Amino acid sequence: MTKILMTSVRNDEEEAIDAYAKLHHIEIEISRDEFHPGTIPDLTDIDGLVIQQTAAIGGDQAFYNQLAQQVGQIATRTAGYDMIEVDLAKNAGLKVTNVPAYSPRSVAEMALMQIFRLLRRTLEFDARIAQNDFRWAGLQSREIHSVTVGIIGAGRIGGTLAGLLHALGTKVLAYDVKPREELRDIVTYVSKEDLLSQSDVISLHVDLNDTSVNLLSASDFSQMKDGGLLVNASRGPVINTDDLIDALDNGKLHAVALDTVTDESPVFNHDLRKTGVADERIKKLLAMPNVLLTPHIAFFTNIAVANMVDFALDDVLTVLSGATSTHEI
Repeated sequence: MTKILMTSVRNDEEEAIDAYAKLHHIEIEISRDEFHPGTIPDLTDIDGLVIQQTAAIGGDQAFYNQLAQQVGQIATRTAGYDMIEVDLAKNAGLKVTNVPAYSPRSVAEMALMQIFRLLRRTLEFDARIAQNDFRWAGLQSREIHSVTVGIIGAGRIGGTLAGLLHALGTKVLAYDVKPREELRDIVTYVSKEDLLSQSDVISLHVDLNDTSVNLLSASDFSQMKDGGLLVNASRGPVINTDDLIDALDNGKLHAVALDTVTDESPVFNHDLRKTGVADERIKKLLAMPNVLLTPHIAFFTNIAVANMVDFALDDVLTVLSGATSTHEI
C-alpha cells in the first residue's frame, strides 16, 4: 500500500486527510513538526512527501541527494514554494510540486475585508471604544467605490480580488509583469510607479522570489499618496519591514493590514502568551495603533484547507505513477 508522509499537519486538516486516504486506499502518516534536516522522521517505508511551512527547509545538496534516495518528490500544499531549495531538490532528481490555486477566493475575500476595515477606520474606532470613547469626530471614512485600489500581482488571487472590487464599483489599477488579457475589462494596467502614485489603497498579491524581495521599500513608499493604505496578503519579505515602520511612523502611510511579515514562522500559529514575541520588528508592529496584524490566515477557510490537502496528495500520486503533474515547478 502506498504510504505518504505529511508534515506540519494541523488538527483542522485531519478530516480531509482521513477522507482522502480512505477514498484512494493509501496510508497517510502525519507529523506535527516542520520538515528540516534535524526533524526528519523515519522515511524507510515512505513513498511520498507533503510539507507545509513558511520557514526554509534549510537543506544542502547532500541533504537533498539523500532525500532523493528515499522519496522521489516533494509536494508543498501551499502556493508559495520558497521554503524548498528548489534548485538543490531538482539537482538531486526530486520532483517538486505546489498548489497554485487552492482557493484564490479565500485570500481575495480576506484582502477585501481588510480594505474595508482600513477605509472605514475600524482600527481607530476600536481603539477609542476600548477607552470608552464613542465619539465620531475626525474619523469620517470613505466608501469603496469612491477610491482607487492598486493591485500589485494580478494573478489568480489578485485577479479574483480585482473582480470583487470591480463588482463594487471600485476603480482598479494593476501592475503585473505578465498582464492577463481576460482582466483588461475590469482593471487598468499601469506601471508600478503610476500605481503607487495614483492608488488610495494598494494590495499585494505576488509570489516570493528573488525579484519580489523588498518589492516595496523606502523609495516606493515615497511615491505613494500621503496617508495611503496598504494590504499585504502575499509574503512578508516583499515589504522592507524597517522602511514600512518608518513610513507608518512619519505618516506617509496612514494604516496597513498585514497577514504576513518577515520572520513570521516562530510567531504565527504559536501560543506565545507565556513567553511573548521575541522578534523586535514584529513587536513594534504589534504595538503600532495603525497596524492591523493577522497571523497568515487569509487562506484559512473550509474550502481552501480541503483543496490544499486534496490537490497536494493528487500531485504525489501522479508523480508516483510516473506521470507529470501540471503543478510541477
